[in-house]
Amino acid sequence: MHKILLDDFLKDVLREDIGHGDLYMRMPNVSDIEAYIVAREDGILSGKVYIERLCELLGIECHFTFDDGVGFKKGEKIVEFKGKMSEILSAERTILNLLEHSSGIATLTRKFVQKIEGTNCVLLDTRKTRPLLRDFEKYSTLNGGAVNHRLGLDDCLMIKDTHLTRILSLKKFIKDIRRKIPFTAKIEVECENLLQAKETLESQIDILMCDNMDIETIKNVVRMRDSIAPNVLLEASGNITLENIREYATSGVDAISVGAITHQAGWIDLSMKID
Repeated sequence: MHKILLDDFLKDVLREDIGHGDLYMRMPNVSDIEAYIVAREDGILSGKVYIERLCELLGIECHFTFDDGVGFKKGEKIVEFKGKMSEILSAERTILNLLEHSSGIATLTRKFVQKIEGTNCVLLDTRKTRPLLRDFEKYSTLNGGAVNHRLGLDDCLMIKDTHLTRILSLKKFIKDIRRKIPFTAKIEVECENLLQAKETLESQIDILMCDNMDIETIKNVVRMRDSIAPNVLLEASGNITLENIREYATSGVDAISVGAITHQAGWIDLSMKID
């Protein structure tokens, strides 16, 4: 993430919690303390980049035991701090919120990734993120082993069912829109059945999304893709869970997008202690 954007985000999350000032600090205390965060459950670490920069802004020393994307066990120390008591305690909840939220997403993401290990399929995240937290949550899925899908509406043209209701000829639309979007931008089309998939594969697109299709239909789309447009990538999406994701991953698609890795992830239980 760009450093300026990171700093702006961190200042905002601190301001949200501290407000006009930590009331506890109205009793002056300038002593130095040492503190640490311990895991109360197993997980995958995510949030290190944010915490290190936050501590740098506040003049707090911090030393992580693990890097982003590395697993930890219940009872292990995640990070140690040294600095002014006023700064560490005022930032305690912000630090924990960032680490717990980010590590929770990374941990759930890793579970999905592990389910498709050994296949040629990759796990994608989605735009189903909390408002103003997209960069943060997509950073977290990366640490869990996912690959980022588009960050916004401006880096890939995805034509969804709502768009298709007003497109009379998909081939003509694709041909026309290619002249209007950046040369490097890809075009993805969301399809719900074989008829839509055939028309899409004949329209010079880059990615076809198999939206809420059953496994047998997806396998038919794969065969059709291999015959009509072998360079087109296939993405499966919709109603994909930890229990069925491997079946989708072995159907022949190139990627699977799962919104649950962000909007269904729980927070990892962490606790700050003072030595």
